[in-house]
Amino acid sequence: MNNQNLYKIAAGNLEGIGPVKLAHLISKTGCLEKLFSLSDNELKHLSGFTFNQIQNMNRMNALGIAEAELLKNEKKGINILFFLDENYPRRLKQCIDAPIVLYYKGTFDFNPSKIISIVGTRNMSSYGQNILDQFIQDIKAEDIVVVSGLAYGVDIHTHHLCLKHNIKTMGVLGHGLDRIYPAQHKKVANQMLEEGCLLSEFKMDTKPDRENFPRRNRIVAGISDATIVIESQIKGGSMITANLANDYNRDVFTFPGDVDRIYSKGCNHLIAEQKAHLIQDAAGFLKLMNWQKIVKKPIQSRLTFDLSFDEQKIYDVLLSIELSHIDVIAVKSGFKLSALSFLLMGMELNGVIKAFPGNRYSLC
Repeated sequence: MNNQNLYKIAAGNLEGIGPVKLAHLISKTGCLEKLFSLSDNELKHLSGFTFNQIQNMNRMNALGIAEAELLKNEKKGINILFFLDENYPRRLKQCIDAPIVLYYKGTFDFNPSKIISIVGTRNMSSYGQNILDQFIQDIKAEDIVVVSGLAYGVDIHTHHLCLKHNIKTMGVLGHGLDRIYPAQHKKVANQMLEEGCLLSEFKMDTKPDRENFPRRNRIVAGISDATIVIESQIKGGSMITANLANDYNRDVFTFPGDVDRIYSKGCNHLIAEQKAHLIQDAAGFLKLMNWQKIVKKPIQSRLTFDLSFDEQKIYDVLLSIELSHIDVIAVKSGFKLSALSFLLMGMELNGVIKAFPGNRYSLC
């Protein structure tokens, strides 16, 4: 039994503890194992938490759940992602309600350069199907990873098209990985495991209960650079996902439709409320995301700027990468996000850099 995975799963089952509090506890105890081995008094002294807070965590109960879960995972070939692991999805980590533990099956890079979510109604029309068919076909050469929810309609059609065009795709589930819901999608799900993955925050034996799917939707929204709504009613899971994406400061795009079409009403509403960019094709989407093929300019053509020492570090990063996400710039330059955001704003105002949707930047 993998002890580190045991403690990681247990940490995800602590009551009343989210990523922020857990990170604090680990910083005070020094490691996950001590979080579970220290007495209540020792943990109270180290962490600054109250005695009641510590007791309410139910640490021993969390360990018991983790032991049973780890055995099941090992038998079924299920892997885990812990929110402090290097391969945990960095985009999702930015969300305050990110799961502490994720479970997955398959082979996958959770931090690709470009990743989008495609969502929509379970009752897709021929209009929506034609839009989706063309969109997927047009992005197949763009090295974009596609996420959806394996549900009826837009979701399963998205996964099927990605498999057809050799696009890596991830299915985010609202239940444990010991089952596939709906069962009719099991064949597609198994095909996805070859060059994609199935992902869930839910433990084994968790049923696809109604209340699980809004939680699933927040992962779909948070794990991607952008969310695209194909067709949707004014209410429903797709609209929840789009609103969550807005809350997470992600870009949202949608295709407009006839005002009389029930499954265009949600899309038109998002556009009218300025909660989504209107797109008509993949070319428009790629342009707005600045994901067109970039022709590199010779370094000699760069203008000379009077930069501070800190700005020069950022300039050098963008000189080597051309177009970079703020997280990548932070890692390469060594700046904290708060300080980096301030520096980037100044450089943008001075005409040194350009800002693009999805927290990406390039030199002018």
